[in-house]
Amino acid sequence: MIKEIIINSSVTQNRVAITEDHKLVDFFVDHLDKKRMVGDIYLGRVARVLPGIRAAFIDIGLKHDAFLHFSDVGSTIGQLQSLLDEDYDSEPDEEDFEQVGFKSYSQNLSTHEITQKLKKGHDIIIQIIKEPVKGKGVRVSSSVSIPGRFCVLLPFDRKKGISKKITNYKERKRLQKIARSIVPSNFGIIIRTAAKGQNENIIAADLKYLLKTWEEIQESIQNSSPPALVYKDVSTTLSVIRDLFTPDINKVFIDSKKVFKEIRNYVRFMQPELLERIELYKGNEPIFEAFKIEQQVHEMFSKRVYLPSGGYIVIEQTEAMTVIDVNSGRYAAKKEQELNSLKTDLEASREIVRQLRLRDIGGLIVVDFIDLEDEKNRKKIYDELRKEFRRDRAKTAMLPMTDFGLMQITRQRIRENILQSTYEPCPYCQGTGWLIRKDNLIYDIEEWLKKYKLQGKEKSLKLIVHPSLGRKLKQGKISTYIKFKFKYFLRLKLVEDEKMDPSSFKIVSARTDEDLTEEFS
Repeated sequence: MIKEIIINSSVTQNRVAITEDHKLVDFFVDHLDKKRMVGDIYLGRVARVLPGIRAAFIDIGLKHDAFLHFSDVGSTIGQLQSLLDEDYDSEPDEEDFEQVGFKSYSQNLSTHEITQKLKKGHDIIIQIIKEPVKGKGVRVSSSVSIPGRFCVLLPFDRKKGISKKITNYKERKRLQKIARSIVPSNFGIIIRTAAKGQNENIIAADLKYLLKTWEEIQESIQNSSPPALVYKDVSTTLSVIRDLFTPDINKVFIDSKKVFKEIRNYVRFMQPELLERIELYKGNEPIFEAFKIEQQVHEMFSKRVYLPSGGYIVIEQTEAMTVIDVNSGRYAAKKEQELNSLKTDLEASREIVRQLRLRDIGGLIVVDFIDLEDEKNRKKIYDELRKEFRRDRAKTAMLPMTDFGLMQITRQRIRENILQSTYEPCPYCQGTGWLIRKDNLIYDIEEWLKKYKLQGKEKSLKLIVHPSLGRKLKQGKISTYIKFKFKYFLRLKLVEDEKMDPSSFKIVSARTDEDLTEEFS
């Protein structure tokens, strides 16, 4: 399999595509005016503690306060708060670690105990774990981790973990031995997938760099007042290189000299043996066009995605969940319906996981598969989805298919999905995709005029509408607009304005330009 990373840089954004055999499997957009926030560490101040929803809100200087759920209050909160000279126990009891088995310390604490540690007005060190989504603020954790190329440093923690993607038993044992030998006391470490096959000196050098970073963070904490950013993680582009540029990547192509130099300098420091795989693209054709990616990106925003057999899936995103419908297309009328339905559902399973990764869709996902009578065939769909999700970096969970052919899936949501980060809601329909029918709007205008006739004083008014509604009002031998004037005995002037919302109208006084719309609605 040929795996490549293609990076396209422009004035406003960097786009990163990851392909397998030239098929797009992952896509990231790095907006230069909207920096990535996951991984950033802040010195904040507790704004509110709400035991009823088991959460606290932290002021970190952003538009919305950060959301800290009690389940994200980690075992290291005491030691981290000791850096601020707050009145906290600097060390949890040893028996607490034994009871939780290195799981979240908060699982051993009642709501009351956590509220004793989180007091309004207290300073707190937190790290962003989820980007803001729509009107919500960022989600944060009181546990801090600093990712490197080969390992993740966990200050004040005792965990020593190995990436689950490293499956070879001997390699895991070797890396466990290295982890125990290089990590200082009062620190934890997670060995990343990229460390597979690397010698101890390289991993130790990465850890040394992270320890130096932690010293700088501590110094920044001591010299800052909340709310303050004390550590900024790398950009989306560099994080992709750090996390996903592994030895199984054949090439990295970049069309910007600046980004090319930035990535080469980073890789030269972190893993110099991969330098020769980084190449500056010099073609005349745009890089995404040359690698046949642009068309795949456009398809990614479509609600309908076609399958090889002729079937297709429809993806609808709502506020509460994402709904995916699987359709058989031309196979519907053929014989052997069960086998054909199974084939389409299997193709859909593979495409659904790919689309969830590509679009970075999180939260609750409900898939309506084509009905299958045989329980064994339903199990095949479940197994196929599980197999495909193993390649997904986000955490997922799912339930078996119901008798109605529905599959329920949850997928970890870390940032806005690609649709939300690329598009903005229509200012006229507010994202619904629907506008009020013009006949209904005209009815609303007449209802307004009826009320005004009973209570209004002025006789000269201006009716301001979008040109599309204006054309409708002027249609006919005797137009609706003329009928309104005579029926309600008003000097009504029709004004067409391109800036008006097509699904609304405005009526103002012709003498004073005072807006009267709301007063008589």
